[in-house]
Amino acid sequence: MEKEEKVSSIDEQLSQFAKLVQRLENTICEIEKGYVAEYVEFMKRPKRVLYFNLVAGISRGFGIAIGATAIAALFIYVLGKLAALNIPWIGKFIADITWIVQNHLRLR
Repeated sequence: MEKEEKVSSIDEQLSQFAKLVQRLENTICEIEKGYVAEYVEFMKRPKRVLYFNLVAGISRGFGIAIGATAIAALFIYVLGKLAALNIPWIGKFIADITWIVQNHLRLR
C-alpha cells in the first residue's frame, strides 16, 4: 500500500514538473519574441543606431582612459611605497625602469 502511495505521489510531482517546464518554455518563447520585435524596431532607424553606437563608443573610450589612469596611478603609488622600504631587488627594478625611460627620452 505504501509503495502505491509513493508511486502516485511521484507521478503527481512529475506531472507538476512537466507542466512547470512547459510554462517556462512558453514564457521563454514569448520573451524572445518581444526582444526580436524590439531589435527590429531599433534597426529600422539607422540614425538612431549610429547615434547609439557613437555614444557607446565614446563612453567605452572614457571608461578605458579613466580605468587605465587609475590603475597606473595605483601602480606608481605602490611602487613608490615599496621603493621607500629599500628592498634591493625592488630598487634595482625601479632603477631599470628609470634607465629605460631616460634612454627612450634621449632617442627622441
